[in-house]
Amino acid sequence: MLRALTVLSLLFSKPPQPAGLNITILQPDVPFVPHPHPLPGAASDAKEIIRQFVELDRSTKWKLVDKVKFEGDTYEPEGIVRIGNDRYFVSAGEYIVPTSKFNETINGTDRTAGEGFAHMIIFDGKGKRIADASISQAKSLEYHNGGVDYDGTYIWATLSQYRPNTTGTLVRMRPDTLVPEPILSAADHQGGAVHDTKSGTVVTLNWGSRKASIWNGHDKHQAPPEFTRPKAEVRNPSSFVDYQDCKFLGRYELYGSRPVMLCSGVADLANTRIGGLAIVDMETMVPLHEVPVTLVSELGAAMTKNPMDVAVVDGKMRLFFLPDERNSTLYVYEAA
Repeated sequence: MLRALTVLSLLFSKPPQPAGLNITILQPDVPFVPHPHPLPGAASDAKEIIRQFVELDRSTKWKLVDKVKFEGDTYEPEGIVRIGNDRYFVSAGEYIVPTSKFNETINGTDRTAGEGFAHMIIFDGKGKRIADASISQAKSLEYHNGGVDYDGTYIWATLSQYRPNTTGTLVRMRPDTLVPEPILSAADHQGGAVHDTKSGTVVTLNWGSRKASIWNGHDKHQAPPEFTRPKAEVRNPSSFVDYQDCKFLGRYELYGSRPVMLCSGVADLANTRIGGLAIVDMETMVPLHEVPVTLVSELGAAMTKNPMDVAVVDGKMRLFFLPDERNSTLYVYEAA
């Protein structure tokens, strides 16, 4: 009986509030994440995800299987991870002072720094907020967080200046504390982060995902101005869409056991926004299978704008999207 009570207390105990973290807890008796931590849906279901994904093409019909209104101000959602069946962790940017474009390039960038905060917000399966943590410091230049990835232990993310050709910091955080741990500092804006759990390397994407940087995820953090040099930098050969949020799928025979990730994104071409999904080789950035997505939200946003996650539910690949700013609804789709 005592052991059972101990297990229950671990499962449902009030989450501790970490010292030094600016966090608002909306449901104090609800754990941030189930214990033990569930495996990531993308990586654990990767073989079946890949099998079903490569059958998609531009003629694919999409079926909306669920729609969940997320409570409160979601700012600008940038990335999402689904942990278990009823937890959604959303990285979002709160922009207090907007950036302003220069008339010319100054110090390698094209706009002012602006001001804001990076958030990590936890929602339950019904869209109710559990907690909202500000994971950047007040007045920090690096307040933009991009796409995120979950490896079963940590959520991997980036905190960067909200402008190209500047700086960024790779961080990871435990989903039960949301305390960002700096891993390395980079001499460029860094967006989506993806952790290869087999090799320990991490791939990050620069502004517009035109270049990928490959890092040793175990590098010792060097505070600016001491920047870490990536193991490799790879030009993105695809002009299809700018990847926003990517998830590690693993290494499978279909691709010669090379590490691959699933990415979503958008691009603006001739005053038209297009959306798409792609399985991408993490070492070369070569897209291995691409699919256009023309879905839009009820508010008119391209469905693949920013947050995306993927899992297999009842044998079917499901894609989770959160495209709208400030007033967000989670859209869950399957291929019909």
